[in-house]
Amino acid sequence: MTPIIFITGATRGIGWAAAQLLAARGARVIVGSRDGVRAAQAAAQIGGDAGSVALDITDQASVDAAVQQIAQRHGKLDVLVNNSAILLDHYQGLLELKPETLAETLGTNLIGTLRLTQAAAPLLAKSEAPRVINVSSGAGQLDGEPQAWAPAYSISKTALNMLTQQLTAALPEVMVNSMCPGWCRTEMGGEEAPRTPEEGADTLIWLALDAPQALRGKFVKDRAIIPW
Repeated sequence: MTPIIFITGATRGIGWAAAQLLAARGARVIVGSRDGVRAAQAAAQIGGDAGSVALDITDQASVDAAVQQIAQRHGKLDVLVNNSAILLDHYQGLLELKPETLAETLGTNLIGTLRLTQAAAPLLAKSEAPRVINVSSGAGQLDGEPQAWAPAYSISKTALNMLTQQLTAALPEVMVNSMCPGWCRTEMGGEEAPRTPEEGADTLIWLALDAPQALRGKFVKDRAIIPW
């Protein structure tokens, strides 16, 4: 059966690479983006039965409308990939960080992810093997030495990892995991990053299509469980 996979932030970077790779594997991909025109163009470029929806995960009405469109077109959802994220404080130190910047970052990276997953839960419940993949970051790991890079972004990814744990408990029939793509050459990662978007998306593809359904509540990089 062809899996139906919804990827947020899928018009560029890791999300775009994942959309193409998943479609090449035979999945029915739905491209999500705040820019509905770009989402439609991306889906057209993928071809086949790829679709698109306009989606702003910081807006409840937009989320509800997007989920309703998916429900009308497909009736269910097999995989939700929460990939949308913002990075506003790339080289800013914590002591200079404005609380408003942290709030805005959490509003997208954490609360937006929760908002969409809550809304999509009824569609995931109609799948025989539902999966949620939260695209996190090694910047959010508590394991290892403290680091000062991008404090708001890092805090949001730590919180996203805990959200993954909470969703695992709240959705016992759903395979929920978070993943670290590594440092990739994207608009967010910059040109000096060692990995391509496709390399960053490899674990995402594995979690969406190949990983065992019993793998739940883990933090994964390069197809292996890593410390939180």
